[in-house]
Amino acid sequence: MKVAVVGATGMVGQVMLKVLEERNLPITELIPVASERSVGKKIKFKDKEFTIVSMDDAIAVKPEIAIFSAGGGTSLEVAPKFAEVGTVVIDNSSAWRMDPTKKLVVPEINANVLTKEDKIIANPNCSTIQLVMVLHPLNQKYDIKRVVVSTYQSVTGTGKAAVDQLNSEIEYSVNGESQIKGENPEKVYPYQIFKNALPHCDVFADDDYTKEEIKLMKEPKKILGDDTFNLTATAVRVPVQGGHSESVNIEFENEFDLDEVRRILSETPGVTLQDDVRNNEYPMPLYSEGKDDVFVGRIRRDLSQPKTLNLWIVADNLRKGAATNAVQIAEYLVANNLV
Repeated sequence: MKVAVVGATGMVGQVMLKVLEERNLPITELIPVASERSVGKKIKFKDKEFTIVSMDDAIAVKPEIAIFSAGGGTSLEVAPKFAEVGTVVIDNSSAWRMDPTKKLVVPEINANVLTKEDKIIANPNCSTIQLVMVLHPLNQKYDIKRVVVSTYQSVTGTGKAAVDQLNSEIEYSVNGESQIKGENPEKVYPYQIFKNALPHCDVFADDDYTKEEIKLMKEPKKILGDDTFNLTATAVRVPVQGGHSESVNIEFENEFDLDEVRRILSETPGVTLQDDVRNNEYPMPLYSEGKDDVFVGRIRRDLSQPKTLNLWIVADNLRKGAATNAVQIAEYLVANNLV
């Protein structure tokens, strides 16, 4: 089976290659794809060297699966070309997520919607994935009425340049100068991110919500197949690298029992319960980094109104929030003979 990784040299693309190495997708030929300036360079995969090829060359090979992490514009232009030659595209950008003709998939929740006719499949937003992994089992049991989510998002969600900005600012604070990208590394945020928190993830829309917040408000309803609940979001960028954190307030239609909530979440595949505050056990990006599970804790009643729950969700945004979820979709397609 030929598998193309489009955007193989980017931060998410590199994690996709790592996840593909770790998991058992039966790849007979890897086709790494990147921008023209990277064509001809070598990458390592499972101790072998592979040459990065152009988009046109990759399409000509007609891979069974192409996993995209190359930006929305590239995906809109190129994904249909792969689909035309029979390739199933799993796209990590926002390009296709809210397209009513495309499936938006978190395998543990709704992989069963996929068919052989689906040639472009959307991978959800990183913050959405970890949120719905927890919302889904609770919605099935208690029927969600409203969700309020505030995110604390890693700089890795913006990309390598943002990580460089943070590390440069840390170095400057410690040493009075930075060794990263010379003395003036690219500044991708409008302000310093070190020792700061920016209530500004992605660009602002006309209604003063950011695109990240809009994704969080729209995508869960499509994934869960349920538009009966309301959701509002505030997305904040913080100076961490290990993963995204979310403070979530959930109002249910039905009454719940806290012990039952904990039991449901502890039995949910892909979710790890960390909820022992007496021993300071709760989810943190420091420990989520490099792991595929979604971690949930700080589970408690909202004392301000009935049938309402507070909890805290953390996940590595580059793995389950992007690369791992995409690879899991590919695994489902192969296991169910959909490619």
